[in-house]
Amino acid sequence: MSRIGKSPITIPEGVDIKTEGNVITVKGKLGELKQEINDIEFKIEDGVIYFERSSEKSDQKAKHGLYRALVNNMITGVTEGYTKQLELVGVGYRASNQGQKLDLAVGYSHNIVLDLAPEIKVETVSEKGKNPIVKLTSYDKQLVGQVAAKIRSFRTPEPYKGKGIKFVGEQLRRKAGKSA
Repeated sequence: MSRIGKSPITIPEGVDIKTEGNVITVKGKLGELKQEINDIEFKIEDGVIYFERSSEKSDQKAKHGLYRALVNNMITGVTEGYTKQLELVGVGYRASNQGQKLDLAVGYSHNIVLDLAPEIKVETVSEKGKNPIVKLTSYDKQLVGQVAAKIRSFRTPEPYKGKGIKFVGEQLRRKAGKSA
C-alpha cells in the first residue's frame, strides 16, 4: 500500500471541509480551494480524513498517494500559505512591482511585464549591494510553483557564471571555464 496514501490527515481548527460527490472543498482563513477526486474513496470521521482505494490496479495505486498529498497541501495552504523566493543574479538585473504587475529587467532589450493572478501576493526586495529578490505568496501551492517556474524560465541560471533567475537557497552546478 501507499505509505503516503494510508496516513490520515487531521483537520486543524478553523478549516471547513465540504464534500459534494467526488469534489472536496477546503475553506480556511486565507482562502478556498477545490479538488476533484476520481477512483479513490475518502471519508471524514471525527476531524480526520482517510483515503482508501478499492483495488490494487496501478492507476489507483498512483492516485492514492497523489490525492492525499493534494488535499494535505490544500489544508496547509488555507491555514499557513506558501512562499517562493526568486533571486535575480546578474549585473543590471532589477525587479519591481506595482500591485499585481511584476516588472523584470533581466538583460533583454526590453523589460518583461508579467500580470499575476489575484490569488498571488508579490513583493520585491531591492537592497544596495545585494541581488534583487521576488517573493511570491499564496494559499495555492500549485499556482505559486507554476508562476515561480514561469518567472525562472525568462532567464534560467547558466552554469559558468551563475547569472540568471534562481530560487533562494538553490545550489547550482558550476562548470570550469576554458583551460588554457
